[in-house]
Amino acid sequence: MGAEQLGFEGMPQRLYSCTPSRLNTWLDCPRRYRMTYLDRPMPSKGPRWAHNSVGSSVHNALAAWWRLPEDQRTPEAAGTLLTRGWLTDGFRDEAQSAEWRERAREMTERYVATLDPADEPLGVERTVATRTDRIAVSGRIDRLDARGPELVVVDYKTGRHVLTSDDARGSLALAIYAVAASRVLRRPCHRVELHHLPSGEVAIWEHTDESLHRHIRRAEQIAAEASAADDAYRAAVPRPRSGDDPSIDHAPHDEMFPPRPGSLCSWCDFARHCPEGREAAPRKDPWAAVLV
Repeated sequence: MGAEQLGFEGMPQRLYSCTPSRLNTWLDCPRRYRMTYLDRPMPSKGPRWAHNSVGSSVHNALAAWWRLPEDQRTPEAAGTLLTRGWLTDGFRDEAQSAEWRERAREMTERYVATLDPADEPLGVERTVATRTDRIAVSGRIDRLDARGPELVVVDYKTGRHVLTSDDARGSLALAIYAVAASRVLRRPCHRVELHHLPSGEVAIWEHTDESLHRHIRRAEQIAAEASAADDAYRAAVPRPRSGDDPSIDHAPHDEMFPPRPGSLCSWCDFARHCPEGREAAPRKDPWAAVLV
């Protein structure tokens, strides 16, 4: 076993491998974090969400649009890609799905009409990664642009909420992407953008080196908490053995992974396994976020 794993005094500690999503899940609710990343087999989830189908369909269409030959990158082509790849999970019925397919097609075509097909991104759905002396973090960027000597991180959003520069400034994920992209491509990256397709608004933030460093320090602090809980979980939960009764609850004590009940519990995939969450907020219908 290597020194990094042993963690002897004076030796480097094992890096905590994570994504921005994993870190944010720990912040939102340690119980949901445990069910998502530690419990095996993973507890059963509830039905899929219609708003996730909308978001995934739009993201997939935009990624495919950039992969077309330049002379084929038209708004109509984006709409066709959206229609062909439409995901139907979570909608109340076929009529609701069809209505939102048309809405999504229109917003995708409207957004693409604002783009220059010749302005080739440096990356589409590009995975970037970086590490510090505490964490190894990776994530996938919707689009990475080159604007002069600088890189720009672009993130697509399809939800109802119109975003502001504060959303871009406070996003841990966008800051991590900026740092990782800069290190991978060896070019400065300070600008992050949230492109809200339903409204056409773009929320922008220009980070400084110091503000990016603050986000990385925050990521390390979150990772330290989550890593300690991971280690305690592994020590408390025996590994499954052949012949074990799968109904036996190997979950550690709740003080290690307490729930954080609130309004977001209505949207939790694991609500059926969390009495506190169900009491805090009744579960929404899978199509609730797309009702107009």
